[in-house]
Amino acid sequence: MPTELRGVWLTANDMPVLRDRTRMQATLDQLADLRFNRLYAVVWNGGMAYYPSQVSEGRQFQNFTYRGLQGQDVIGELIAAGRSRGLMVLPWFEFGFMAPPDSELARRHRSWLTQKRDGGLSSISAAGEVVWLNPFRPEVQQLITELVLEVVSQYGADGIQFDDHMSLPREFGYDPFTVALYRKETGREPPANEAEPGWVKWRADRITAFMEQLATAVRKARPGAIISISPNYYDFAYKLQLQDWRSWVQRGIADELLIQIYRPDLASYLPQLEKPEVQESLGLIPTAIAVMSGQRNRPTPLALIRQKVEANRAKGLGVAFFYLESLWSLGPEPAAERLSGLANLFGDLPDQLLPDQPLPSKPLPETPPPPYLPPLP
Repeated sequence: MPTELRGVWLTANDMPVLRDRTRMQATLDQLADLRFNRLYAVVWNGGMAYYPSQVSEGRQFQNFTYRGLQGQDVIGELIAAGRSRGLMVLPWFEFGFMAPPDSELARRHRSWLTQKRDGGLSSISAAGEVVWLNPFRPEVQQLITELVLEVVSQYGADGIQFDDHMSLPREFGYDPFTVALYRKETGREPPANEAEPGWVKWRADRITAFMEQLATAVRKARPGAIISISPNYYDFAYKLQLQDWRSWVQRGIADELLIQIYRPDLASYLPQLEKPEVQESLGLIPTAIAVMSGQRNRPTPLALIRQKVEANRAKGLGVAFFYLESLWSLGPEPAAERLSGLANLFGDLPDQLLPDQPLPSKPLPETPPPPYLPPLP
């Protein structure tokens, strides 16, 4: 019987560890000892690639190749090192359709950005002020597809992950391109009310259609690749972000689901595990709840982490932590105490992967190491 899904995100904040070869190897040893089985490593953030990308560099979205401190391909080494330890490393397409307003991507392709009814182009996210690539434009869909296929093909990755940014805040979609498309397909003007159910569904359905095309392309390029998704809870994701992930699960677009439930206490956390769409997904694909293991300005006590993991297990749900640095370095307890607690939490479980062994490794292309480059902002 397969073990529960146990994952952790490797974010831009974790790059100081991941970019140093010795520290990265030691960290993966630690995660393997703790019996994790999924690592979600950022490869697309801030409108730039965190790996040697012919797509991003060729389109002049960045004028450098992201490398480690020893000149290494960080993602390539991470995938190989994880695989050698029985850890699946899924590249994480973090920013999705989102980009910083001052990024080269946004500056070069202003017509690709969607807008609000008042003409505004930006919104505020956890990453600060951002703009949104129009998910309905063929040029945007082509870019995303090229980047995703580049990662999957270049590394022979076991899959790829999309999160809550593979979406669109519902106040967007009033740009001329989308308005014309909606008018052509429905014979109507988009409603002034951004939350009007038909207008929400029309946009959500088109994002779903693109995700289906993208998943098909990934599986063609890499048979057996896992399409992992990590959205917000469904009511929020669908109504506010036009992300109909329940349909993604039902239609076979997604192979695993990690729902972000970053609640500060059990009272607000536990009801989310009872939602019918959560239990429905659990009956179809590996399903987990994403837990906030802490932030620099808001540490999460180890006791609360344990309570959430145990609550997940009681419902047959796996767990994934956001994010690596806060697992043991940013908590209110000493790092040694948190490591011991995590070992006790996972140490009684069989050490095997879910659901299958990793796909065969694909050799990475050999390239001469470039000079050291500073980390991305």
